[in-house]
Amino acid sequence: MEPFRPAAEMPDIGWRAAYRMRWKRRRLLWRSWRSRHQLSLLRDQTAAIGAEDILAFVVLRNEATRLPYFLDYYRRLGVGHFLIIDNGSDDGSAEMLRPQSDVSLWQTSAGYKASRFGLDWLTFLLMTYGRDHWCLTVDADELLTYGGIATHDLRALTELLDRSGQVGFGAMMLDLYPRGPLNQVSYRPGQNPLEVLQWFDAVPYRAVRQHSMGNLWLQGGARERVFFAAEPHRSPTLNKIPLIRWNRRYAYVNSTHAALPPALNALYDGPGGPQPSGVLLHTKFLPEIVAKSATEKQRKQHFHTPEDFDPYYDHLTSAPDLWFENALKYTGPEQLADLGLMRAPEW
Repeated sequence: MEPFRPAAEMPDIGWRAAYRMRWKRRRLLWRSWRSRHQLSLLRDQTAAIGAEDILAFVVLRNEATRLPYFLDYYRRLGVGHFLIIDNGSDDGSAEMLRPQSDVSLWQTSAGYKASRFGLDWLTFLLMTYGRDHWCLTVDADELLTYGGIATHDLRALTELLDRSGQVGFGAMMLDLYPRGPLNQVSYRPGQNPLEVLQWFDAVPYRAVRQHSMGNLWLQGGARERVFFAAEPHRSPTLNKIPLIRWNRRYAYVNSTHAALPPALNALYDGPGGPQPSGVLLHTKFLPEIVAKSATEKQRKQHFHTPEDFDPYYDHLTSAPDLWFENALKYTGPEQLADLGLMRAPEW
């Protein structure tokens, strides 16, 4: 089986499509600006943001279990300030975040789905605070890694990108999972989730370029194997551009999977591609996912047609074992580079 099906080169979209994309970008920026009225500011520490700070932007709901390690991980990696939107948590997430000295916190009870799955809110914050900063936009269950991370933090990475004229850094989202039923492992707040989620699918993955934005569409891996084997076209999109030196003209279109202007989508070619890239270690499958899946099935906030994904949530609620005989045990970013899942920067 072919391990990676590489993407085609960026398409020449033509002037008409380019014109439509400019207007699409402007509409997205306008609706994001209007969405500011849905946000209530709980703690504003943005005055402390330094001119060279690397910023992290996050929308979350009920992530109190993950937050201690998440914040520590990105602080050690070089994030200077976190701009976080709490979407109606009831597990103490907001209370945990509010006293943090490097966190500015907003809260909203508005619909996640209606806000383009949080993108309207995030884009407003990026427009307002992210201009000319390197901005990392991630979920609370995503840990960015790349070749050389042990000796080169985000400051070193972004300086390298600046020197090479790169305005962003692409990454593949890699699902990690335990061995055994999902509810048979244990996890404590503050623990490194990689101590629990030690396994991943190395192959197969495939990528195609989409018209007319030229964005990548990368699919495959564990969730496709377990949950979408009969309908692989419905499996999750795994490509992201999580790190960008932000410009007020930029807009994410679909999570961080695609962005405008279209040239931003050329920043990532997927596994096996020639450009430096990273991996977002996806820690979704901690044991709490079993109970959360039942809740999210009822909330219907995570898909355009939520009812179509009821079987997915039902399967997760049954606490399946995602491990299989060809799973690989995660040993570090060098392993991922050797497998071709990312390309290490040339330090």
